[in-house]
Amino acid sequence: MAQSEREKMAAGAWYNCVDAELDALRAAAAEAVFQHRSLPPVERGDIAPRLRTLLGSAGEGARIEAPFHCAYGFNIHLGEGVFLNAGCTILDTAPVKIGEGTMFGPGVQVYCPEHHRDAALRRAGLEIGRPVTIGRNVWIGGSAILLGGIEIGDDAIVGAGSVVTKSVAAGATVVGNPARPISG
Repeated sequence: MAQSEREKMAAGAWYNCVDAELDALRAAAAEAVFQHRSLPPVERGDIAPRLRTLLGSAGEGARIEAPFHCAYGFNIHLGEGVFLNAGCTILDTAPVKIGEGTMFGPGVQVYCPEHHRDAALRRAGLEIGRPVTIGRNVWIGGSAILLGGIEIGDDAIVGAGSVVTKSVAAGATVVGNPARPISG
């Protein structure tokens, strides 16, 4: 039996992102994100019930400031005390694991999808998801971009505006485009 496009995506294989089932899942995520964005000011930072249900997991004390955007939600796993500041985008076509105590500055973007290099296949919607794993107590500065297929070790720091294209060692500080280690 042939795999569905969602099954291919979950398996880390090339899949067609222009698919009715995936469209419906993205629409459900958009509804949950809309509810989250509509929380009253006194609930600022709390995760709206519908979004919390959509997420793969969210530890106690995890907070997401609105606005927030995700592709599917179910591939996002937040550890205890994770904080995502306003304007974060997570395109979770693969698992995104964010360790406890990790904080994102405003406008951080996590991009798991990689589109095909062949123009005809790219136009046809072929892409693959690459996971992102972020350790514990990591600081990701505002407007940083994390590309799929990377790991960031515990206690690392990613400077504001950096573009992370390769994995970052535990305790390292990286800055720039592409992000490179600096000495402390």
